[in-house]
Amino acid sequence: MPNDTISFLPADNTRLANLCGPLDENLKQIENALDVNIARRDVHFRVAGKPKQIQLALDALEYFYNQAQDPLELDDIQLGIIELTRAPEDEPIDPDAPVLRTRRADLRGRTPRQTQYIKAVMDHDITFGIGPAGTGKTYLAVACAVDALERDAVKRLVLVRPAVEAGEKLGFLPGDLVQKVDPYLRPLYDALYDLMGFDKVTKLFEKGIIEIAPLAFMRGRTLNHSFVILDEAQNSSPEQMKMFLTRIGFGSKAVITGDPTQIDLPKNQKSGIVDAQEVLQGIRGIALHYFTSADVVRHPLVQKIVDAYDKKAKEREVEAAQKKAVRDAERDAARAAERGSHE
Repeated sequence: MPNDTISFLPADNTRLANLCGPLDENLKQIENALDVNIARRDVHFRVAGKPKQIQLALDALEYFYNQAQDPLELDDIQLGIIELTRAPEDEPIDPDAPVLRTRRADLRGRTPRQTQYIKAVMDHDITFGIGPAGTGKTYLAVACAVDALERDAVKRLVLVRPAVEAGEKLGFLPGDLVQKVDPYLRPLYDALYDLMGFDKVTKLFEKGIIEIAPLAFMRGRTLNHSFVILDEAQNSSPEQMKMFLTRIGFGSKAVITGDPTQIDLPKNQKSGIVDAQEVLQGIRGIALHYFTSADVVRHPLVQKIVDAYDKKAKEREVEAAQKKAVRDAERDAARAAERGSHE
């Protein structure tokens, strides 16, 4: 049999239908994620693409076929692809990884760094989760907060986020403070609803056990026995970051998440999360945890997008350095010529 073909015998039409998905949607997901083309005839699948990608696709087809006794959800396909494409040299996922008490029984770190992040949050009073979009920084922070609340390790959750995009226009938005800030905290809400359920989250908001707060409104407060999450911290200033970190009281934990490549601050304004990495390095009790594009657990295209932007950013840095070197050389040559003319 050619090494670009796989067949599933004896034929099991139910498994084949579940593997392919409605209108072959599952096969399209595998094609897009792995840069291959898949042709199917009955129980035979042929894959076209680069040799390494062909083998990954064949492994994916076999893996999902073995899981296809029941219909496969889109999430099953995308998460499975992420786990199948982890580099062989990556550390294996720890089988003794912490189990968080949430509504999601299958919640765990999908990559070694995600597992280490959960451990860091549980073992430290202040944890920074730094990395690109889609790496689970916010979702896992909320999961740890829900776990702490369920175990009665904290009395309340406080969700904080800078409202940088709104700026001074925040006051012109309709509604009370919660309604004004609500759009900026939507990712935190979504995670809470997924991990606790809509009804329970609503009741906890009504009781004040879960609270939201714009970063600017944190000044002067002391938060005891609380789990505090500062999301999108790349859009805080160094002064705001210092203010936030010094709000932490007894029996509290804080998680600060951010992506330094997506800063919305004015060009001359340094990001609080960038500054904090320099200032807080080596302080016991504070964990600085970094993610990479390999930890992206979203649509498989997200990892490609992150890698493409990183590659272009590096190319621009090299190009800028080369242009600077040329300008410096031209300036030095002009100065040397000018000195020669005077002599």
